[in-house]
Formats: sequence, structure tokens, C-alpha cells
Amino acid sequence: MSVQIPTDKRAATKAVTLADVINTDRWNLSDADVQMRCKAQLDQQGVIVLPNFLRKKTLQALQQEALARQSDAYYTNATHNVYLSPNDDAFSPEHPRNRQVNSSKGCITTDQIPEHSPLKTLYYSEPFKRFLCQVLGEQALHEYADDLSSINVHYASHGQELGWHFDNSSFAITLLIQKPQAGGTFEYVEHLHGNASDAWNFEGVESVLDGSQAVKSLNMIPGSLVLFRGKNAMHRVTPTVGETTRLLAVLAYNSEPGIALSESARQTFYGRL
Repeated sequence: MSVQIPTDKRAATKAVTLADVINTDRWNLSDADVQMRCKAQLDQQGVIVLPNFLRKKTLQALQQEALARQSDAYYTNATHNVYLSPNDDAFSPEHPRNRQVNSSKGCITTDQIPEHSPLKTLYYSEPFKRFLCQVLGEQALHEYADDLSSINVHYASHGQELGWHFDNSSFAITLLIQKPQAGGTFEYVEHLHGNASDAWNFEGVESVLDGSQAVKSLNMIPGSLVLFRGKNAMHRVTPTVGETTRLLAVLAYNSEPGIALSESARQTFYGRL
């Protein structure tokens, strides 16, 4: 069952087609071979980067759009453990189960993004959702039931970062809109969490936190689409360096309809309901 998009959203995005937004000459989303190759890489490596996914004019428009709304962003600066769960008093504060890392960023939400934005054209596009379903192995993808969580733009200015963690969701879909002058590197280590024999893998997590474990990094250029399975892969974004803000769009879907982000999560991430 596909998402029913409200009439006003359809009207707002009708003027801009999917072909206006993405580089269809390079990425034919309806091509079965393209879908198969992307799925195979995602299944094998847990991540896939589609460079030059956005057209240049789209990328420029999104950069201008995001920077124009940067003053409206809600900023958070928090500490958390890598499992994004409450600490367990059975372990010491220094134990990898409880050890704290820092995350800081700004964020604008779905209702703060213009209805004519290419982000909304892409997000609500049925061909795009069909492509994602084929690659991710999902039956259908649905928008969030609340007005804040479906599309977010994240801002990371100088010194801001995303600390090591595992995702709660089984997949993440992002678009890099602007790279910083330095830093802001996406780093990850696969297969560290969720294995039946050692679900927590404290030893592996500790080696990453201590810097003794080799990590991988993604080479992303602005305009790249990234699909990532972060539930079992520990990952972070290193601190931004310089005056250029790192801009990242997050496209969030659910496998079931009618799901909203919890009120406590919305208050924490967005500062409002």
C-alpha cells in the first residue's frame, strides 16, 4: 500500500518533476539492473553511495534553501552511549556499555522546508520510493504521521559532530548537500552489534572507542545519495573544521503507515511537538 500524499503536497510539488531533481542520465531508478546492483552492494557492504545523484541546479537550490533557514534550526548538544539507550547501573561509567560520547548539531524539520523544495519532490516521488523498496527489501515506505520527522536538514558548524553510535532503525537515507572545509567525515565499522552470539559486543565497541580498531570512511561529494544500514554498524561523523557548515538532508520513512516519532523524541531532537 503506497502513501497517500495530501492534495496540497501534490500541488506544491507538481511543477518540479523527479527528472528535474535527480541526474536521470546516470541514475535510472526504474532500471532493474541498477536496482539489482545497488541492492547487491548494500546487502554485501551495508552501505552504498550514489555520487552525482542530484542535478547541479538542484544541489545549488538546496544549498541556498538550507542556508536561508539556518537561523531557524534547533541546536542540541548532548552526550549519550553508543547504543542510544539509558545507562545500565550494572556497569561502570567507563564501561563501553555506558561510556559517553558527544553529539551536537542543528536541525530543521519537515514543516520548515518549503512545499516547493526539491527535497519534497524527491521524498514523495513514487518512482523514488519504488527504487528504495527494491534496494532495501521493503514492501512499502510510508511518511511519518507527525509533521516534523519525515525530512530533516542537519547543520554541523565548526566543532560540531555526531558521536559513535548504532542506529535504532534498520536503514538510513541521506543526501550530502554541502561539505565543510575539513572534518565532517563519515566513519564506520561493520558488524559490531546484533550478532546472535554476542549482541552487545562490548570488546569490539571498546576497541573503536579507544581508537585501536581500524575504521572505514565514506568519500562523499555534495549531491550524493547514501543508503546505510546503521543498526549493526557503529558509525560517527567527525567534528566539522572551518567556517563552511556541513549540510545533510535526512529522508526518513517507515515500513508501516501511521507511525509518528514519540513526543519525547520530538522534544529532544526538535525542541517542540
